[in-house]
Amino acid sequence: MSLLAELHPQALRIAALLRARGEKVAVADGATGGMLAASLLTVPGALDFFVGGGVVYSLRGRDVLFALPREAYKGMRGASEDYALLQARAIRDNFGAEWGLAESGSVGGSSHPSGAPAGRSVAAVAGPAGEWTRLAETGSDVRIANMESFTRAALALLEDALARAA
Repeated sequence: MSLLAELHPQALRIAALLRARGEKVAVADGATGGMLAASLLTVPGALDFFVGGGVVYSLRGRDVLFALPREAYKGMRGASEDYALLQARAIRDNFGAEWGLAESGSVGGSSHPSGAPAGRSVAAVAGPAGEWTRLAETGSDVRIANMESFTRAALALLEDALARAA
């Protein structure tokens, strides 16, 4: 079974939670490489709850998507709670959504610019009912498996946050 097929039932549950409240989400994929957005877009009529986002994989991408001054990141490192939360807030605000989901991690296969160990990801959700983060650590350097694991963890965090806020 493909990852998108596996995650489709969860995407349907997330869509139902957002639609029931008339709320929308924006997504900042990091080490997940677009799989968060792709998972949510498996739901027909996703425009009802998904406003957009992007893959943040470079400083230039970060600058364009978040439109924050470089000073906003002072003292932060990738794959950390404060960094992921800053991104979740910024993607939410810049896309005019009620909810922002961001993931920042180190998938492996090469060194991470901030020195984060391979197999480490932090997902963050910022919404009207609060903010949440979740650390995922695989202890692995297997890039594709880590991308999939980080995607599962971030979507689980979003679903949990939406259910708690209900």
